[in-house]
Amino acid sequence: MNILFVCTGNTCRSPMAAAILRKKRPEWNVRSAGLFASPGEPASIGTRTVLSEKGIDLQHSSAQLTEELVEWADLILTMTASHKQTIDIHFPHVKEKTYTLKGAHGDVIDPFGGPVEVYRQTYDELLFFIEKWLRGEKGSRQ
Repeated sequence: MNILFVCTGNTCRSPMAAAILRKKRPEWNVRSAGLFASPGEPASIGTRTVLSEKGIDLQHSSAQLTEELVEWADLILTMTASHKQTIDIHFPHVKEKTYTLKGAHGDVIDPFGGPVEVYRQTYDELLFFIEKWLRGEKGSRQ
């Protein structure tokens, strides 16, 4: 199973989501990318801090979303409805395997530039919806 998480800059939400899922399903191939990422950037300090608090190792270097990555993925999970819409426009051939992680429940909190507490809230939100997804309560095409 190849899972791709997508956010904006690939330094906060999608690397955090990928790290959570890797911990829960180490046998799966899990990657992350950003729609507007600057390739080669490390995960944000807040992301690294919160994952470290949870005992989750993160080796991360940001990546731009590419044709190669969308083709690699069996499933693409976005952090927001607008991320999904952007993928639908630029990569219409992968619409059927692209979903928002939270479905009709809105967008994942963007902690970028916020205090570590906001990163903790984002972690909790990601964990909740990843576990929900793993139980078979998949997101929606919204």
